[in-house]
Amino acid sequence: MPKYSFTAKSQKGETYSGNREAKDELDLARTLRQEGYVLISAIAENRDRPLMGLSLFSSIFSFLGGVPSKEKMIFARNMKVMIGAGVPLPKTLETLSRQTKSKQLVRALLGIKNEVMRGKSFSEALSGHPKIFSEFFINMVKVGEESGTLENNIAILVRQMEREQDLKSKIQSALMYPAVIIFAMVGIGILMLLTVVPKLSDTFEDLGVELPLATKIVIGFASFLTERWYAAILILAVFLILAQAGIKTKAGRKIFGTLSLRLPVISPIVKKTNSAYMVRTLSALMSAGVPLVRSLEIISNTMGNFHYKKAVLEAIEAVKKGGKLSEGLKPYRDLFSLTVIQMIEVGEETGESSDVLEKLGDFFEEEVAVATKNLASIIEPILMLVIGATVGFFAISMIQPMYSMLQGLE
Repeated sequence: MPKYSFTAKSQKGETYSGNREAKDELDLARTLRQEGYVLISAIAENRDRPLMGLSLFSSIFSFLGGVPSKEKMIFARNMKVMIGAGVPLPKTLETLSRQTKSKQLVRALLGIKNEVMRGKSFSEALSGHPKIFSEFFINMVKVGEESGTLENNIAILVRQMEREQDLKSKIQSALMYPAVIIFAMVGIGILMLLTVVPKLSDTFEDLGVELPLATKIVIGFASFLTERWYAAILILAVFLILAQAGIKTKAGRKIFGTLSLRLPVISPIVKKTNSAYMVRTLSALMSAGVPLVRSLEIISNTMGNFHYKKAVLEAIEAVKKGGKLSEGLKPYRDLFSLTVIQMIEVGEETGESSDVLEKLGDFFEEEVAVATKNLASIIEPILMLVIGATVGFFAISMIQPMYSMLQGLE
């Protein structure tokens, strides 16, 4: 039987290294598990050393990002099963790298595997890929390693990721209908500008009709699209790039966050979604044993809305000074409803914050689900008004010169 050099951890988080003979890595993991240890890494003495370049290769491409959240969720779910079955971590990572469809995630997992085999902890190896694995993901793993509850923490992590994915899917489904309508409206408008308007423009020019301002605007825009379509595409691309860059700045995030909180239809969904995310994530972190201040710091780094991020940071300062989280959130009742603050206060008084927050998260996720279902019926009449106004402006712009021409013939 081959001899393995291995590293394992006890349920208390103590590291245990040594050499032992076993049929394979799975057999070694089972033996150590019976002794109360979880196998972290194992290298056969006759096995070639891992390629040093794989980790570097993974790091070089880590800036690309773009790993779908669904792929990461499937990875975490399968990792929980394999670790629970006693499969060594490097073997788990290698196996899961062959199952994922994302090439970047494959590179990252192989790099993480090699780093773990060279003695790094799993959480340290994950922290080298911040654009793939969030701070929440890394800290859940880190606490699990330190407390010897890695399998349980990954289970909590998987449940949280499934909740987030479900919530995201509901919001995307609700926005699909208005997005299709807007896309179709823009497409038809461009088609009309490129085909119908130039012909009418030639007719008006031949007849020498005096054109009103609205008609001149439509014809001028159509001429620009027809003759300088490449410039239109370039302008659109530059606008999108600048808009994306602007949103990433502090001022851009503040403006975008303010707008999302003031739009009549969108504001309630934004508030409920952010509240659901905060209480659900806080519940997961606290149940995993992460201290309150550290949990809030992790949440603040993952909050998308500028104003919610600011509110959480202010709450952290209040907690550090000895205050309660519920007290720290009270100045932000325009963001967090009275229900959120009162339920957090109940959890603090009873010592059951994690359970209370989990139930509160369920409540808000149901509220978001109901709100997103009604979103289409609310947006539909608004879209009809916008489409009607656009079609009306186009029709009047083209018919008004014809009407003036007919009056001149009388």
